[in-house]
Amino acid sequence: VDRLVLGPSYEKRIEFVTEDKGGKIEVSGTRERIVQRVAKEFEDGMYVNLGIGIPSLASNFLPQGVNIELQSENGLMGMGPFPQVGQADPDLINAAKQTVTTLPGSATFPSSESFAMIRGGHMHLTVLGGMEVASNGDLANWVIPGKMVKGMGGAMDLVSSGSRVVVTMEHCDKKGNPKILNSCSLPLTGTRVVDRIITDLAVFDVDRIGDGGLTLIEVADGVTVDEIRSKTEPDFQVADELGSF
Repeated sequence: VDRLVLGPSYEKRIEFVTEDKGGKIEVSGTRERIVQRVAKEFEDGMYVNLGIGIPSLASNFLPQGVNIELQSENGLMGMGPFPQVGQADPDLINAAKQTVTTLPGSATFPSSESFAMIRGGHMHLTVLGGMEVASNGDLANWVIPGKMVKGMGGAMDLVSSGSRVVVTMEHCDKKGNPKILNSCSLPLTGTRVVDRIITDLAVFDVDRIGDGGLTLIEVADGVTVDEIRSKTEPDFQVADELGSF
């Protein structure tokens, strides 16, 4: 480089200015039920990667006494909350391109190092959104054929890293069709990668290593096992001690 020129109206744009306006984080409808249940997956000291959408909201509902380190695949460890109004920094964003902050002890690094952490199996827990999950743990969450996407992001690396993978989604699509299937119809993000599914109706454990299959371990308050069966394509086992959330 021989010369740098700063234009008179240069501005680094922020795609999504997301600010803390001092109020309670609002999560609507069934999403709140999912988010609060996801927060129970966190254990003190975990290194966690949270996907875009529902998963990213879960850190706002941490159980008391639980502290986790949030990693963002674009190069930030120790991700903090949204900035105060007027304090957004265009150089501090999460994987969803929302503005965030750092915390004491946070570190920034190239995305290559971030993916080395992921591929090296250093994340304890990955929480992702899903479009479809199969009974053997196959996951489809990165593209719907015919619709434009900017890229697959880090999902494929995350689910193949060996970390525990929890998928969050609404139990049925907008037309009422099940999203938990015998086999996925959409392009796969990974095969036999999902350990647990959390929906607005139920929590399933997935046998992704053995013969495949689902075990219902929790149901949402007011929801029956028969209702879940009617909205889930594959058959499943029911835990001896069925919990609720």
